Amino acid sequence: VKPGLVKGSGKAAEASVHARAFSHAVGTVLGNGVAVKPVAEALPRPKYHGSTDGLILLRLAKAELGIESSDSFPRLQEMFDSMYDFVSAMPDEEIARGILPLPGVVDKLTTLARCKEQGVLCGLVTGNVEGIARRKMRAVGITATGALAAPPSLEQQQQDWAGANDIGFLGGFGSDFCSGNIDNDERNHLDRCEQIAIAVRRCKEYISSQINNNENENNKLSRVVHVGDAPADILAAKAYADRLEQEGNSDDLVVGVVGVATGSYPADLLRELAGEPRLGKWEPVVLQDGIADPNFLSACGVHLKKEEEEQEQ
Repeated sequence: VKPGLVKGSGKAAEASVHARAFSHAVGTVLGNGVAVKPVAEALPRPKYHGSTDGLILLRLAKAELGIESSDSFPRLQEMFDSMYDFVSAMPDEEIARGILPLPGVVDKLTTLARCKEQGVLCGLVTGNVEGIARRKMRAVGITATGALAAPPSLEQQQQDWAGANDIGFLGGFGSDFCSGNIDNDERNHLDRCEQIAIAVRRCKEYISSQINNNENENNKLSRVVHVGDAPADILAAKAYADRLEQEGNSDDLVVGVVGVATGSYPADLLRELAGEPRLGKWEPVVLQDGIADPNFLSACGVHLKKEEEEQEQ
């Protein structure tokens, strides 16, 4: 499960299509039809960086229009739809402006795409609205690697993302869950934890469907690895591991995280947040060089066959 695939590029990211979609949606759905102030101007960085689209929308509505989350939350789906309408009207080149794949991402995903027969499934966990995530992944070339497991779950297919219904993939998204709690900053990672749980459930359903089709009959989800470059990514995965342990973890699922220190946060901070490993339950790894690190795949628990190692080299 991989959220740490792309990064924003400074001021360009703050003016990206996705960023502008927040202002459009809040102004259109809750305001007078005019876009409100940009997120980066209206909110302090901790209120949006590493957060989810739902929480950001609610915080922006309160900051710019004075609307309490109890009043804006019931209209969140309308705002998600408005955000997607804004983004879907743009060409891929415009959507990709200001965001770049992290170093090593395209090469590693291309390799992982060849590992499906080994039981390796890649999905995306993100705070983005699902339709926006689909368009962004295509725009920056990640969809083309073939690594993201498709088709998406039946649950995902029930949502219409006009113009992106043919590029869906497995995952958990900001439009799947929002707590509505904008006052507790811990919700930035706790809402992401829910999105991990949703992605894991969908992954299990994906595997079950393969078994029902007489494919990979011995497959069982045994390890979930969350990849990210922000504190919220690390804390979300840790919260999910803690939850499984508290619930008894009847599936003996190992939860790992690979912190990639190629974003805005140093490796030491990511290691501190990850805490001590608990063998077979919580297995964190932090890599200074991130996904470009030659040990990245093994840190994810993926061990290549000889011919795949030769292709990787």
